[in-house]
Amino acid sequence: MRMLKFLGLAVVLAVFTAAPLLAQEDQEGGKDHPLFTRMPGYFIENYSQKDFDSFQFEGKDGKPVTVEGRKTQIGYRPKERVTVPSPLQIGRNYQNAITKIGGVVLFQDLSSGGGMTTLKLVRGTEEIWAKIRIGDSGNNYNVVIVEKAGMQQEVVASADAWKADISATGHAIVYGIYFDTGKAEVKRESQAALQEVAKLLSRDPNLKLLVVGHTDSVGQLEANMKLSQARAEAVVQALIKSHGVAASRLKAQGAGPIAPVATNRTEEGRAKNRRVELVEQ
Repeated sequence: MRMLKFLGLAVVLAVFTAAPLLAQEDQEGGKDHPLFTRMPGYFIENYSQKDFDSFQFEGKDGKPVTVEGRKTQIGYRPKERVTVPSPLQIGRNYQNAITKIGGVVLFQDLSSGGGMTTLKLVRGTEEIWAKIRIGDSGNNYNVVIVEKAGMQQEVVASADAWKADISATGHAIVYGIYFDTGKAEVKRESQAALQEVAKLLSRDPNLKLLVVGHTDSVGQLEANMKLSQARAEAVVQALIKSHGVAASRLKAQGAGPIAPVATNRTEEGRAKNRRVELVEQ
């Protein structure tokens, strides 16, 4: 009986002894962001990612800047018996990592006890913001990264709304047809908008449309003209092959960046300019 009690106690002790070791592993599903590795000897204590959210960063001179887009938050903590680096060392590591790939340090407030720094990277049309928050003298730190982007529009205008626009102005703007940057393949997320375009045509057998592709002004004019033409043609083919629209009712035309509906100086404006329009023939 005494032996059984001893064995039972040993099992309990083994469970409690193993617990801290298990806690040293990355949270299930957690991973480093592709932009950064982690400090040596640290594990991911908490991790979350949202396709679209906002976060307020300390920008230049500490002024608050709200950025929207894909947001990733990762909390790190050192494993047992790891020599913990100073908050300054952690901050400098991330700052050096971003500047080596062309990014900048916008703000920093680092001390022996902790602190934070804001980093920014612009590559082509891609804009990424990062905030490194360091606490408890380096015994934990948190990375927040927002890949700036306009929200993907999941609710699209209806065939009735486009019909009204065409009747009033001769054209209708279609948001909800998506392409990857610099490419002309229609993405699967575009199906809802394409179905509404097909519905518009089915309701009016006499309607013929120019499908006009528009881009923002980033890049060379000639390249954008070619890209917009290729995208317009891809939309036409998607309507013909997947939605049963007669080819004789559609014609593709690229307009590149020459007919903006908003400023190209902001991401919000550029997102509005990247669009498809339906023009009555």
